[in-house]
Amino acid sequence: MPMYKSRAKVNLPVLMRVTGWLLMIEAAFMLFPLLTCLIYGESDYMAFLIGTAITATAGGAMTFLIKPTRNDMAKREGFLLTALVWVIFSLFGMIPFLLSSTHYSISDAFFEAMSGFTTTGVSALSTVEQLSHGLHLWRCLMQWIGGMGIILFTLAVIPMLNHSGGMQMFNAEVTGITRDKIRPRVSQTAKTLWLIYFLLSIALCLLLWAGPMDFFDSMCHALSSMSTGGFSTRDAGIAAWESNYLKIVLIVFMFIGGINFALIYKASVGDFKSFRENDSFKAYLKIIGLALIAYIAAITFSGQAVNWESVSIDPLFQIVSALSSTGYTTSAFENWGTTILLITFILMFFGACAGSTSGGAKIDRLIFMLKNLRNEVHRCIQPNAILSVRVNGRVIAPELVSKVMAFLWIYVLIIIAGGVILTSAGMSMPDAFYSAFSCVSNTGLTSAVTGNGNVYAFMPDAGKWLLSFLMLVGRLELFTVLVLFSRSFWRK
Repeated sequence: MPMYKSRAKVNLPVLMRVTGWLLMIEAAFMLFPLLTCLIYGESDYMAFLIGTAITATAGGAMTFLIKPTRNDMAKREGFLLTALVWVIFSLFGMIPFLLSSTHYSISDAFFEAMSGFTTTGVSALSTVEQLSHGLHLWRCLMQWIGGMGIILFTLAVIPMLNHSGGMQMFNAEVTGITRDKIRPRVSQTAKTLWLIYFLLSIALCLLLWAGPMDFFDSMCHALSSMSTGGFSTRDAGIAAWESNYLKIVLIVFMFIGGINFALIYKASVGDFKSFRENDSFKAYLKIIGLALIAYIAAITFSGQAVNWESVSIDPLFQIVSALSSTGYTTSAFENWGTTILLITFILMFFGACAGSTSGGAKIDRLIFMLKNLRNEVHRCIQPNAILSVRVNGRVIAPELVSKVMAFLWIYVLIIIAGGVILTSAGMSMPDAFYSAFSCVSNTGLTSAVTGNGNVYAFMPDAGKWLLSFLMLVGRLELFTVLVLFSRSFWRK
């Protein structure tokens, strides 16, 4: 009798029904830019009206016409739903771009939507100032939704998922090595995190409005900054206002966006001790401090004119922007020299804390790597020594350390593979590898750092689809997407 592994059945009906709920939520979010277009008397209201109708109809049909025989979801369904939902959200989210007066191509529209939802912040447009107010709001709203997480929002508004694969989806989407449930039920955790996120966004909007920005610009930048996404209503970004007040406010909130939101919740209920005991947060502060010293030294010895801004606010703004993966730049950044660029790339690679809205490999994994490296060096001297990796006062299982090391290797290999493919497609080597690196890390720092301006606007369509995939892989931290390409995933 031949030996074989039987294929396990995926609960597709329940996946489609949950996806339908999500699409109706996305359609509801589209009403905000639709209303904005009507307020400003812009013709793009039709793009959002049609987009809302299509998205709501598709979502309603999947929700009410499909009747699952069972509502349970295992780990496999959680991975599959999480990965597919981000793609489906981008496919429907690109409809307003396709129908707008800006006339996006299909490749550009999907690239823009994926860049928004993954909070990468790169754009296929050479200029964004031609966009309607509605499109500006939609771009920033996509980043705000994706910052805390599409699935996490669903868990907050659909309590049923607390009993039906909610924890699997929570683990598949939330960034980091381990996931902290701050409340007994995963739906309560999701609601708490989204409430904190919402209140911080309102506070940032009001503070920006108190400065030189009008209300619309402050709202858009609050949405894109709290999510550490980096979309702006101006081609020059924050540099268009040349305001130290704006930079200081954004430094504070980009920094907050890079903190594990579980720690922020604990602080909100009076538990400040968690900050002092958290190795990742302490490393976050140290990295910013060391980078600031290095930036100031490089700027001072670069031979450029130095003033108080160039050795205080500007370098701190750029450090926090790169580390939190927001991607805003100051007007002087590209003239600070190659040493600054090298430090910035390192900051982009690791990003901020796990459980935050930032991209990158995360500081938590850097800590694991350095402590494991220290142990291996010590074993060279004392081979029989029994050493363990301790983080936050707890011994970490060797299996988890191995997973972290595997993650970092795969992370680097994906960047290299992406750069090689883009180079073979005709891009210059600096642009190809930087674009792959920027998209996997979800940073979106302007590609002008390579000296060739906005390369995304002139990139071939195949390159945009590849980078869209890299954005998704980076946002869902590799394994959630890559596991779908494993044969064992589809078998019992």
